[in-house]
Amino acid sequence: MSAPVDIREVGPRDGLQIEAPITTEAKIELIDALVATGVGRIEVTSFVSPRAVPALADAEAVAAQLGRWPGVTFSALVAGMGGVRRALAAGLTRIEYVVSASDGHSMANVGRSSEDSVTLIAPIVELVHGAGAELEVIVAIAFDCPFDGPTPPQRVAEIAARAVAAGADSISVADTVGTATPRRTGDVVDLVSAAAPGFDVGLHLHNTRGQGLANAWAGYEHGVRRFDSAAGGFGGCPFAPGASGNISTEELVYMFEDSGIATGIDLAATLEAARVASRLLGKPADSNLLRAGGPLVPGRLG
Repeated sequence: MSAPVDIREVGPRDGLQIEAPITTEAKIELIDALVATGVGRIEVTSFVSPRAVPALADAEAVAAQLGRWPGVTFSALVAGMGGVRRALAAGLTRIEYVVSASDGHSMANVGRSSEDSVTLIAPIVELVHGAGAELEVIVAIAFDCPFDGPTPPQRVAEIAARAVAAGADSISVADTVGTATPRRTGDVVDLVSAAAPGFDVGLHLHNTRGQGLANAWAGYEHGVRRFDSAAGGFGGCPFAPGASGNISTEELVYMFEDSGIATGIDLAATLEAARVASRLLGKPADSNLLRAGGPLVPGRLG
């Protein structure tokens, strides 16, 4: 058996943020279905402007319900100090701060330059650690920007190094618009790993151009063991034109488990969670495995 992977389910945040808002009760139903898969980490919401991302305007209401699942580690994404304060006040102890590697996306996403966002890492680390919580820095637009074009890989590595120096607890890189290919994924992972020695670099991948699973495999071959995915393959960035769905959790689990790489996630339950997400959103899931009805042999991996 090869080294296992740690998959974070991001459906309740990234999977919902570009969709028409659904009720808090519906989100709790989705989280309940995701918890049933055995996943150990769930990105549950984002503490950002309700005007900018109305689908996640109920972040505090969702966070108030998380105590019903004591065995799961929940995290939330923030874009600045205000979001950090809201997340900590709501009881989150795992905070993700997103930093765009390009100015064009950073201005569209948070209204400040990439450099200004990097400068904020240190005070955010201080605030988060002061509350006894942990901070993950996610470098967005790590491959290409819809406004500025290709992202220099060295810029991604530089941000990672500065995040480590500022005291971040973990580092991930994100293919926000789904343009990466396996070769580029491996190249960026290698650079970031060198810039963040001793850190298990995470990957947040989108399947916009059909490369998501291939990129995940390339990441694994280059040492990545932490991956983000969303049941049903829903998701996308509202501030990056052309960005669409995450890699689907069920396809990622299927690929790894059938390759002898343990995920700790039940495939049959994940397929059911994808069906729940599809029903709640009122649209088909972008998942080949779900359309196919699961594995060829029923129950083989479920």
